Amino acid sequence: MNNEIFYFFYNLAHQSTIFDSVIVFFAFYFPYVVIILAGVFLLMHHDVLKAENPYQVFLEKKKEILKAFFAGILAWLLAQVLKFLFSLGRPAEALAGINPLLSKSDYSFPSGHATFFAALAVSIFFFHKKAGYLFILFALLIGVARVIAGVHFPVDILGGFALGALIAYFVRNV
Repeated sequence: MNNEIFYFFYNLAHQSTIFDSVIVFFAFYFPYVVIILAGVFLLMHHDVLKAENPYQVFLEKKKEILKAFFAGILAWLLAQVLKFLFSLGRPAEALAGINPLLSKSDYSFPSGHATFFAALAVSIFFFHKKAGYLFILFALLIGVARVIAGVHFPVDILGGFALGALIAYFVRNV
């Protein structure tokens, strides 16, 4: 079933250079945009950037701001360890005829991108429901784009989402 879902999404690639460019944007460049948006949101939401003394306001709100990014970084690090332990190949290695839009040479499970962005999104969700939904949507877009780009199987993305959400939950309760 994993392969069938993979082919469903992957078959959208290589149909149009414009669509392929959009997929590469969401799979490779958009994650950087999301990190910046998350940082700006967390700083603006707490009026850190608008305050007379931004450093003082940051110190008052740092726990929430740092927990969001700490959860993402911790989740990504754990994903790297799990990639090494599972050592599962990427679609181009496991299936014939796959020409990914991005070149990746490390292991695929779990997706580090999905893990990081799920942890970040769920952490934001715990503190700010409405913004959390938006960041969860961003994480889903990045994950689906990476499947369409041919660098991950759907199970890699789902595993990353589960791991990221779990880490965000534990970091929240620390």
